[in-house]
Formats: sequence, structure tokens, C-alpha cells
Amino acid sequence: MKFGYTIIYVRDVSEALAFFERAFGMSPRFVHESGYGELCTGDTTLAFATHSLGAKNLPDGYVRADTSPLPLGMEIALVTDDVATTHAKAISEGAVELMPPSQKPWGQTVSYVRSPDGILIELCTPVAC
Repeated sequence: MKFGYTIIYVRDVSEALAFFERAFGMSPRFVHESGYGELCTGDTTLAFATHSLGAKNLPDGYVRADTSPLPLGMEIALVTDDVATTHAKAISEGAVELMPPSQKPWGQTVSYVRSPDGILIELCTPVAC
């Protein structure tokens, strides 16, 4: 068994892909006309699908991140050596600041933003081994 994908349902896949490319430099890897797209993110794929595709997959419904007043109880974490610069870039591209960069007791620098689609994003430095 291996972890393969995180798929996030969004209003517009092209807009979500464009935000992640502008804010974090992640280029699209695959886009399909059915309402699905993936980013180049390394071994584990970060993907997006339209809410209409989500409704087909989950006919009983789900909580949309973009309409929830609070972030959902899950996050994606993006590792960077420069949290402050990445955080500022994300905000300039439309993310909402939830917590500015701060140092954790174990030495890691962490911040939180929310994407235009409501996705909770942790920006963090690598954890020292």
C-alpha cells in the first residue's frame, strides 16, 4: 500500500491549478476535460476535481471548503526553505492569512493560509532529523 493522491473538490479546476502555479510554482501535470487536474508535486499527487464530479462520486454530499466559514479539519502541507517569502507570495495571489510565520518549539517555521477555494494550507520548513 502507498499513499497516491489527495483530491480536493473545487469550483473550477483550471483556477485552482492556476492559483497553485502562481503562488507556489507547481505546474499542472495532467488536466482532463471531465473536470479533473493534477499538479507536479513529487511522489504524492495533489489533484483537483470539480464539485459536479464530486457530486457524482459522493451523491449524499460533502462539506465544500469554499463555503465553510471555518477551514475544514484537514490541511495540505507544503515544505519550503523560506516560509515568509512563500507566505507573502500566496497572499499576494489571493490566499487569506490565517497565521503568520512563527517558530515551533521543535525549530520548524510554520504558517497557515487559506486558498481562494477554502483549502487550508500549511507552509513549513522541513523538520530536522
